[in-house]
Amino acid sequence: MSLYTDYLKEIETRKEQGLNPKPIEDDALTREIISQIKDSANEHREDSLKYFIYNTLPGTTSAAGEKAKFLKEIILGEAIVEEISVSFAFELLSHMKGGPSVEVLLDLALGDDSAIAQQAADVLKTQVFLYDADTARLKAAFDAGNPVARDVLESYANAEFYTKLPDVEDEIKVVTYIAAEGDISTDLLSPGNQAHSRSDRELHGKCFISKEAQDEIQELQRQHPDKRVMLIAEKGTMGVGSSRMSGVNNVALWTGKQASPYVPFVNVAPIVAGTNGISPIFLTTVGVTGGIGIDLKNWVKKLSPEGKPILNNDGNPILEQKYSVETGTVLTINTKDKKLLNDSGDEELADVASSFSPQKVEFMKAGGSYAIVFGKKLQTFACETLGIELKSAFAPSKEIYHEGQGLTAVEKIFNANAVGVRPGAVLHAGSDVRVKVNIVGSQDTTGLMTSQELEAMAATVLSPTIDGAYQSGCHTASVWDFKAQENTPKLMAFMHKFGLITARDPKDVYHSMTDVIHKVLNDITVDDWAIIIGGDSHTRMSKGVAFGADSGTVALALATGEATMPIPESVKVTFKGTMADHMDFRDVVHATQAQMLKQFGDNVFQGRIIEVHIGTLLADQAFTFTDWTAEMKAKASICISQDETLIESLEIAKSRIQIMIDKGMENENKMLHGLIAIAEKRIAEIKSGEKPALTPDANAKYFAEVVVDLDEIDEPMIADPDVNNADVSKRYTHDTIRPISYYQADKKVDLGFVGSCMVHKGDVKIVAQMLRNLEKLNGTVEFKAPLVVAAPTYNIIDELKAEGDWTVLQKYSGFEFDDAAPKLEARTEYENILYLERPGCSLCMGNQEKAAKGDTVLATSTRLFQGRVVEDSKDKKGESLLASTPVVVLSAILGRTPTVEEYKASVEGIDLTKFAPPLEKPGNTKSAHF
Repeated sequence: MSLYTDYLKEIETRKEQGLNPKPIEDDALTREIISQIKDSANEHREDSLKYFIYNTLPGTTSAAGEKAKFLKEIILGEAIVEEISVSFAFELLSHMKGGPSVEVLLDLALGDDSAIAQQAADVLKTQVFLYDADTARLKAAFDAGNPVARDVLESYANAEFYTKLPDVEDEIKVVTYIAAEGDISTDLLSPGNQAHSRSDRELHGKCFISKEAQDEIQELQRQHPDKRVMLIAEKGTMGVGSSRMSGVNNVALWTGKQASPYVPFVNVAPIVAGTNGISPIFLTTVGVTGGIGIDLKNWVKKLSPEGKPILNNDGNPILEQKYSVETGTVLTINTKDKKLLNDSGDEELADVASSFSPQKVEFMKAGGSYAIVFGKKLQTFACETLGIELKSAFAPSKEIYHEGQGLTAVEKIFNANAVGVRPGAVLHAGSDVRVKVNIVGSQDTTGLMTSQELEAMAATVLSPTIDGAYQSGCHTASVWDFKAQENTPKLMAFMHKFGLITARDPKDVYHSMTDVIHKVLNDITVDDWAIIIGGDSHTRMSKGVAFGADSGTVALALATGEATMPIPESVKVTFKGTMADHMDFRDVVHATQAQMLKQFGDNVFQGRIIEVHIGTLLADQAFTFTDWTAEMKAKASICISQDETLIESLEIAKSRIQIMIDKGMENENKMLHGLIAIAEKRIAEIKSGEKPALTPDANAKYFAEVVVDLDEIDEPMIADPDVNNADVSKRYTHDTIRPISYYQADKKVDLGFVGSCMVHKGDVKIVAQMLRNLEKLNGTVEFKAPLVVAAPTYNIIDELKAEGDWTVLQKYSGFEFDDAAPKLEARTEYENILYLERPGCSLCMGNQEKAAKGDTVLATSTRLFQGRVVEDSKDKKGESLLASTPVVVLSAILGRTPTVEEYKASVEGIDLTKFAPPLEKPGNTKSAHF
């Protein structure tokens, strides 16, 4: 009874934390519980029954295997349990979502007992998570003349697993809850510093917004038991920054509906809203749970009599309220007419047609997008097996075509990878299609959730159509604490077995590679026509088109090799002018955002593809732009590269993949070798002229075209969280871009950080070059603020060592990471020295390392969210300002922001990341770093 005793001890510990018993996933514990159920005199029998029925995880967990096996024994009369009748046993199987439960149902449906077979068949008809082995059994039985198999197949052919579900209610009554004013980052819903608990849904739910907010939501539910709580971002966008399945899970846990009475802490159907709608990748995650995302449009720009926006003293449009959604407001969502109405339903407040497209309504009806993806495949299989015409029960793929209109880059990629469309069909933006996914990435703080999702959908092996799949270790690389030691080996073992290349080997056969996920995905993407799905919002490759996604969408892509989404509109970004010698490409990235807002007033990038014509930069450097597009709120981005540049980028990718092979990271399916072969094929196609680098058609149509004037960029730019802006909705956005002269060399800097996915090898070389320069000028270098440097990959460090730069960094470092003796605790205090931290996300992630509370941090990273890199102190707000590497290094040395003159002097003669517009013919546009 040792396992059960341990479980009881864990239950008592959780009870002290206000938690229920943890859901069971282990087969050995489940067997022990079953043995106690069988023993009528056992003192733990009653609780064991409760844990077996209500607290055992479904899908392909080892516990689900034992549960399904025992239920089969009960159905066949081999075990008698008074509390579990045969019909109840079938009901429990129906909630187990595939894997061993489907195997048992098939055993029973295809067995000799006709009465049991019919009951099993009736349950089987409700199931959608069937895989090749399951459908092969059905087909073989049908071919052998089994009438039950025919009956089940006919039900599948009619999609009764979907059509017999209740329709979405015509009217949904909601009561509003303002979660925050301004953009709501998913960090508010699921804080990054609590990433370790994401797979424990109840525990992770405790970190949702705040205890006060949780109490307020529960009070609203008590006052309005017949209504659903709608979570709102007032004057902002809901769910910016990252997909964060755990954020949607938390919203659903507190405001949604329980998916099954027999599956604990898995809720569905949350309702979220924002004045400016829902962030695109977060909206995808909402769809995974069958939720609803509403664009409120409740605040609009105040217009002058001439129809022009009236601006405030800061030059921002003044907003006026069309209607109120303050906390406690009761509203009506009419799903039939697709309108948001007042409480009584007699006044229209907003058109919400975009929230109720046929595809989204299907997700709502089915309880999530997975069931629709699998349902479509199952209906197609059944019709093919029966030899009958497919009459789809689902909304047809939305196919939009405009005669005489060319294709943007993303339209070309989607057309090339479309699945299940009419032969010869040409699709433009707005089309809603299934597409083949080429590359998939899973990251470590969401990876355990991805593995849970895979188990829940009964998937056991990587789809054979995937070219490359990688499990990272970067988000928990900084500190090898007890949470990382507990979670990481378990995650890597699962993903290795599933078929992914893993960053850390669970058996320590090869040197761990905690390299930043986006950098690795950028290397293993070896085709500019590829579609990439990654479990992180910064999955934004400079080859192909990449979409950051939640852990569920990643799991679906891993299991099926497909994704379903609309083809987004594109915004074309081109450049003119000449980049000044003292400027870094990071400043061009900031200027793109600033000039776009100046040109259009609104963020035209939001929810769209940024097609950036940046063809003279290699993939590593171009990634600085594509990575930033997550902060621009873009759906994704595509780099239009010149042929020779793309070839050189692919050669670099080949060499880095070979290093992964040399370090022993190849898997049994020779995935890495296959990627090198794809790269070589693509290089040959470009060189021969058979298939040049991807370009859009000249007559492609764009939502907008942004022209960035390089001549206007004369001093370094800083993205400022503007923490004291009087308008709360303007804080912590990436829209406040300021030149360094704005700070008049007077802004104190408490810590500098060079690292995360936004830097490449050249950035780390810049650090070394600046130290050499300053040493030559002053004889030595003294830091007036700490400088933390975290290279994105081990490869970069190896190359820096070979080229002599790492020695310079070591000379001034007071700390250098050591994989043989990793840090066991996160750093909380910093001295005024250089820290050489382990490759990985480091401070940017904020779940392990942090700056001191209230610090002003100047960083190269991507995040300036409240509390992410630095938390507030009692006396001062923490700030994370974002800038180029030379600005960060100089600021750490000075302890303040520099003057323009100080900056220019410090970078003189340094090889910064240069860029020139592709249409020009610059003599040397590529950095010498490569």
